[in-house]
Amino acid sequence: MKARHKRLSFILIGMVVLAITTGLILNAVNSNMVFFYSPSQVHAGEVTKDHVFRLGGLVVEESLKRRNDGLTVNFQVTDNAKTVPVKFVGLLPDLFREGQGVVAQGRLNESGVFVASEVLAKHDETYMPTEVMDALEQAKKSSL
Repeated sequence: MKARHKRLSFILIGMVVLAITTGLILNAVNSNMVFFYSPSQVHAGEVTKDHVFRLGGLVVEESLKRRNDGLTVNFQVTDNAKTVPVKFVGLLPDLFREGQGVVAQGRLNESGVFVASEVLAKHDETYMPTEVMDALEQAKKSSL
């Protein structure tokens, strides 16, 4: 084999290895991404069942129900257009309240209930996650 052919085969092998490595990295990044959806987007079917995502909005007033075990909590999240029921097992953040902004991470079950693995509440009186604010504004615009 000539030196030219050796170099060419070395370059081709390097390109194939680089393409495979890039594909594996992009696949890993894509599988670890967690997207944000509003209740309106969930109702519109933009989320597939059993896909982990973040749900954000406001906790509906008088929707908080605690079970006797002390850890299971059911509540509803709204963007003032649509509402999604949420089930969470664990300790809620101290700042979690009805009527306040919330972001929950989890997945939809077969019956359309969002089963949260993590719940985040806003941290002071003036802060609301930008995703929640954008979702509320989008829902307000679409309802007009």
